[in-house]
Amino acid sequence: MAGLDPATLSDLLRVAGAPGFDRLHEQIRRTGGCAAPIRLSGGTKTLDPATRTLLHAYTTDAEPGGVLRVACGNRRASRCPACAWTYAGDTYHLIRAGLTGDPAKGTPHTVRDHPRVFATLTAPSFGPVHNRPGTRPCRCGTRHPEDAPELGTPIDSGTYDYAGAVLWNNHASDLWRYFTIYLRREIAARAGLTQKAAREQSRVSFGKVAEYQRRGAVHFHAVIRFDGPEGPDTPPPSWATLQLLTDAIRAAAARVRVTVPADPRHELASGWGLQWGDQIDVQPIAAFGSGEDLTEQAVASYVAKYATKAAETTGAVDHPVGNKEALVLLDVPEHPRRLMEACMDLDPAYPNRRLRAWAHMLGFRGHFSTKSRAYSTTLGALRQTRADYRAAQQRAALGLPDPDDHTETTVLVVAHWSYAGHGHTPGESWLAANVRRDLQDNREHAREYHAQFAASAEEEW
Repeated sequence: MAGLDPATLSDLLRVAGAPGFDRLHEQIRRTGGCAAPIRLSGGTKTLDPATRTLLHAYTTDAEPGGVLRVACGNRRASRCPACAWTYAGDTYHLIRAGLTGDPAKGTPHTVRDHPRVFATLTAPSFGPVHNRPGTRPCRCGTRHPEDAPELGTPIDSGTYDYAGAVLWNNHASDLWRYFTIYLRREIAARAGLTQKAAREQSRVSFGKVAEYQRRGAVHFHAVIRFDGPEGPDTPPPSWATLQLLTDAIRAAAARVRVTVPADPRHELASGWGLQWGDQIDVQPIAAFGSGEDLTEQAVASYVAKYATKAAETTGAVDHPVGNKEALVLLDVPEHPRRLMEACMDLDPAYPNRRLRAWAHMLGFRGHFSTKSRAYSTTLGALRQTRADYRAAQQRAALGLPDPDDHTETTVLVVAHWSYAGHGHTPGESWLAANVRRDLQDNREHAREYHAQFAASAEEEW
């Protein structure tokens, strides 16, 4: 408890000495140490509809504070590290299922034999920025260290196209949508087929995640996979090669262009022609890591890592901001501040793009993690599996019948919940943070143990 401020320490002592502390600790642990849990009041009744017998009743009246705490589910690591860890884990399994196959998640193991690549599509230049170009010095003449605060900021902020940068972010999802359209056209053209014939013989599946570069521009990482006409359960045709997919991706990205009309108040009277940058990286994904750098494990881990991050990695804030004065009070660094100000300045000219509302995202308004329908399972399905598992544990503990036993015994659950607030007191926050760290340490130790056990078993084999 060293280093605690007096207010937090005082509240922690109050929490620890209050009746029901053990139950409070259990609630916090069940949320994984959620930083901002939702507080609910109410209860449930489990009835036998045939006999009208009450099988079980639960109410929050006896809970600490008269509420039940449930995890907030926020994906942002800056908001809730505990829920972000769960979200990252779900994203990892979603992406990995589409690479290695997992029949329980809707993809057969044969997808490993399908051509698939890891593609990165970036934004164009909006002006020179400080960077670390390999062994060469930056354009400014300095060799910047890895943690230099000027990395990603303009060399000349007076000539940097801040308006173009935020408009590009704002239309990035549109650029991706057009890319997927052109990709199918390019595939058909390279296969010597009509688009209808190509669709009848193959399907393109993908899972992607958005990431912010240091300069504040969004770019996309995507796993793109060739499937047969019925999706991952069918093999792709012989013409659907890795090289054809790679060439089609590059050609499709080069064709995409979104035109944004000019803002009459802006010096660029011709408007903006938004397109992908020249740096398009397409790498094949190795099935078993036989000497290749980009393995299935590495790709799934990379995508999961960035699924929980957003514009706060550039120095911006992780919540909406109403006006420019607030940016000064929040001490936002100059470069992200000017990007956010550009959103606010451009908002009246493009009211349908909601630039002011998305200023904290530097204009980006799309989903950070998306996938095509046939790629693999869904985040919702993974959450439902976890909820079903916990419900089964609860039924077993209470001795209630399992609805999947296909017996004549059924139950009726009547629930009533009301929102009673969210978040922790200072003392509860300290307790939740420690619970989260303990759980994380336990997971890391378990992971290391299993890795060592697997390595040992492989050597003996």
